[in-house]
Amino acid sequence: MEKRDYYETLGVSRDADATELKKAYRVLAKKYHPDLNPGDETAEKNFKEANEAYECLKDADNRAAYDRYGHAAFQNGGPGAAGAGGAGFGDFGSMGDIFEEFFGGRSRGRRQAGPSRGNDLRYDLDIDLTEAFNGVSKQIAVTGAVGCESCKGSGAKKGTEPVTCGTCNGQGTVRAQQGFFTVERTCHSCGGEGRMVKDPCGDCGGRGHVHKERNLSFDVPKGIEDGTRIRLSGEGDAGARGGPRGDLYVFISIRPHSLLQRDGADLFCRVPIQMTQAILGDAIEVPMLDGKKVKLTIPEGAQSGQQFRLRGKGMPVLRNRHFGDLYVQISVEIPKKISRKQKGLLKKFDAESKSGLYPESEKFRKSLDV
Repeated sequence: MEKRDYYETLGVSRDADATELKKAYRVLAKKYHPDLNPGDETAEKNFKEANEAYECLKDADNRAAYDRYGHAAFQNGGPGAAGAGGAGFGDFGSMGDIFEEFFGGRSRGRRQAGPSRGNDLRYDLDIDLTEAFNGVSKQIAVTGAVGCESCKGSGAKKGTEPVTCGTCNGQGTVRAQQGFFTVERTCHSCGGEGRMVKDPCGDCGGRGHVHKERNLSFDVPKGIEDGTRIRLSGEGDAGARGGPRGDLYVFISIRPHSLLQRDGADLFCRVPIQMTQAILGDAIEVPMLDGKKVKLTIPEGAQSGQQFRLRGKGMPVLRNRHFGDLYVQISVEIPKKISRKQKGLLKKFDAESKSGLYPESEKFRKSLDV
């Protein structure tokens, strides 16, 4: 009987990639596996065909030979022939084996039997805008798991060692048959560790680590932004069974400044000036975050709300030599109380004012007359 085309068996096109091949085989394997179809010869036949097709096509060299010569490429014994270095189709394996192949290999319990990485930790740090501008060195106290010095992280009393779990034989998991399925569960005796501590360490209670406060120093770089996190590698919790430490992530929050507002690398500042300064023009000083002051020239006739740009006077750009800009918005302040003499001078000034001195006011009045 002539064999079906492997691509037709899997239901994929001849240009299907490895992901498509695996996906198609997974569907067929689950559908026709003998464990789910006991006594069904048709299902067994379809499963063998799918297995044979996938074993051939998943290998790049075998697939190239098949694409060129078809089934003839394996007539003298190839991956498609039973017992010829292929999958060995007489042994179907359990459904657990199928799931392990396509969903990440071994079970979680078995992975836990070896050293495992420690947990990552988080620390929230508040700084002010001046510290973000200049950069700052900080020292923080962090409480987390550190390796027990008494047992060197083993969890066992000094002079003893953990023993292999007798329930799972060190695998960390146990299997049980439920109908047609083989179910794998974390070992209840060792909790997936694969080993047990008979005589626990008195200092850590068999855990292999203790919680302790540590003081850490690190640098906050210039120009750091609100919400940025700093990763301190290897400063998290200690790993289990000699595994590496986790990391510590410091999340930065920047407190609001009383005068300056920030937008990325740019700074914004609102400065009140006197009416006479706006009319006559003046030079004012604007405070900087580095403690210095920058001079800003206000031109004659400056308007309230007018904005001036000071290039390179903003925040430093993180890990860069460039700086943002400082935008200064002036607000003209009108005195609430003036003397009789000042009133007289203002009335005289108003009486001598020529047309066009207040163009916006005149424009508004004309619009009312329309």
